[in-house]
Amino acid sequence: MPNLLITDDDHHLRKLVRTYGEREGFCCEEAETGEQALAAIREKTFDIMILDVMMPGTDGFQILAEIRRTSQIPVIMLTARDEEYDKLKGFGLGADDYISKPFSPKELMARVGAVLRRTKKLQNDLILFGGLSISQSSRTVTADGNRLNLPPKEFDLLLKLAQNERVVFSRDKLLQTVWGYNYYGDVRTVDTHIKSLREHLGQYRKLIQTVWGVGYKLEYTEEI
Repeated sequence: MPNLLITDDDHHLRKLVRTYGEREGFCCEEAETGEQALAAIREKTFDIMILDVMMPGTDGFQILAEIRRTSQIPVIMLTARDEEYDKLKGFGLGADDYISKPFSPKELMARVGAVLRRTKKLQNDLILFGGLSISQSSRTVTADGNRLNLPPKEFDLLLKLAQNERVVFSRDKLLQTVWGYNYYGDVRTVDTHIKSLREHLGQYRKLIQTVWGVGYKLEYTEEI
C-alpha cells in the first residue's frame, strides 16, 4: 500500500483528500504545517506528497527546497493562485506537478497516479545518493542539478560501486568487471581512476571510501 503525505493547513481539505486517497488504496498521513511535514519525512518513507504553497509560517516553496536537499519524493503542489510565476517557481524547485484550488478530488488523485507511474519508471533507472543522481540509461551523472562530465571508465566505475552500495571490491575485481578480463593493465589503473573520479564528484567524493588493504566501496550517509 503506497504512503501519501497530505500537507495543508486547511483541516477540511486534508480530510477530503484523505478520504479520496484511502478510496484509491493509499495509506494517508496528514501534516498541518511544513515543519510537521519535514518531521514526518525524516521518520518515515512516503511514496508521494501533496504540499500546499500558502501556509502560515514556512511556505510550501521553502519546504520543497528543504525536502529536495535530501529526498526525491514526488511532490504535487497545491495553490490558491493560478499564476505562471508560482508554477515556474515550484517546478524550478523540483515539484512534479501543480494543481490550483479549487480542484476536483478525482482529478487530484488521477494526477497522483500519473506522477507515481512516471516517477516509478524514472526511479528504476536512477540511482540516488542525496543530491547525486546517476542515470543508468543515459549514462549521465548530476550533482545538485549540475551535470558532471565523467569519462566513460569513470562512469562505469561509479556505476559498479553505486549498484552495489556497501559492497567492498578489491582492485583486481574492479579491474576485471570494469575493464574486462582481457585487460592487461595493473591495479594502479583503478587507483588513478578513483582519484580522478573523486575530484569530479566534488563534495560527494566521500561517497567512495577506501578499504585499506582491500579496495574500495561506495557508501552514503546523510553527512555527505
